[in-house]
Amino acid sequence: MNHRVLQHLHPEQIEVEIWRADELESRRGLSSELDEMWSYVRCKAHPRWLWHAIDHHTGQVLASVFGRRQDPVFLALKALLEPFGITRSFTDGWGAYERHVETEQHTVGKANTQKIESKHINLRTRIKRLVRRTLCFSKTERMHDLVIGLFINRYEFGRAI
Repeated sequence: MNHRVLQHLHPEQIEVEIWRADELESRRGLSSELDEMWSYVRCKAHPRWLWHAIDHHTGQVLASVFGRRQDPVFLALKALLEPFGITRSFTDGWGAYERHVETEQHTVGKANTQKIESKHINLRTRIKRLVRRTLCFSKTERMHDLVIGLFINRYEFGRAI
């Protein structure tokens, strides 16, 4: 609240709205953090990217997709996010985001992607095959996607499959 401005305003010029936090969130719409994380299958010449989105306020994973670092893979993630009605997206500025997320709904910068970057660190710490220098790696894309997908289901959604 800016007290200097309030001192110069007349009470008729001030409008106050009081909302419960849950009602305000639904009024504003859902905001998300989007990012991609690099890994590889068999050798570093075969990169595999995990694209995922989390709720900006709660950190809950909303959706994830595996593939290359290309527009069609991002569009698949965007299609999974459609039912959530996301009104604001925070990203790191990769070209696919700038091409396919509306400018008025898109905010670029590391300041608002801290939660999703933290999830990257947790994934790399807990899943050995995501570490850049390791003897443990996936031999097939299917196995790679299954291991990471099962981990996300277990630790993000509490579903032991």
